[in-house]
Formats: sequence, C-alpha cells, structure tokens
Amino acid sequence: MKSYSIDLREKIVAAHIQQKISIRQVAIRFAVSKSLVQKLVKQQQVEGNLQPKQRGKPQFSHLTNAKVELRELVVENQDATIVELCELFALKTGNWVSRTAMCRALQKLGLNRQKTHCGVAKQQLQESKT
Repeated sequence: MKSYSIDLREKIVAAHIQQKISIRQVAIRFAVSKSLVQKLVKQQQVEGNLQPKQRGKPQFSHLTNAKVELRELVVENQDATIVELCELFALKTGNWVSRTAMCRALQKLGLNRQKTHCGVAKQQLQESKT
C-alpha cells in the first residue's frame, strides 16, 4: 500500500491541533484509522515533519563500505567461487558475509561471477586423467 500524501497528512494534523477536533472525529472525517492520526500527531510533535518513513528493516552489510577490498579480492583470486570469496573476505577483514550478500555486492560492482559449466568441468577432469 502506498503512503498517504504529505498534503493529507498535514490536513489530518491541522484538524486535530488547530481546529481542536478529537482524534476519533479526525479519523472519521478523513476515513483513516485512529492510530494513524495518533502516529502523525506524535511524529509532528517529535520530529517536526510528516514525511513518510522508509519501509522495512534497514539492510546492514559489511560489504557496503568494503568496495576497494572486494575489488582487490576479485582481482587477486579471479577463479574463486563466491563461497571462496566469502572465506577470503572473512580472513582479510574479520567479518563473515553470506553467499547472497557477496553475490549482491559483486553485482552492484559489476563483477558478476560466472559459474563453471558441468560439461567444461567434466571435460577438464577427463583431460587431466589422460
């Protein structure tokens, strides 16, 4: 669901504070929940604005500020898999990251890792046996 417009938020808060209408009556007038009116009034008093908050949890990763280290790891270990890059990153920085986080960070940097195809790996294995 989209956030309510700032214009509507301002009207809701103004109706309660300036016109001295109860929270319940404001909620009925604007067809919103009572808790929304309470939240907006409190946000206006505490923060001084009525901007919508960002949804969801903030995503934290040790990789966000480690672009230089990550590029160095990829250059030094071009044939490393994502799991191996995770292990190397943990050894280098002391911070363990998941395969998913590593994959996303590599994609953001434009350093996509390509998987070795099974046929190529089998062919290389057969060549090494002979």
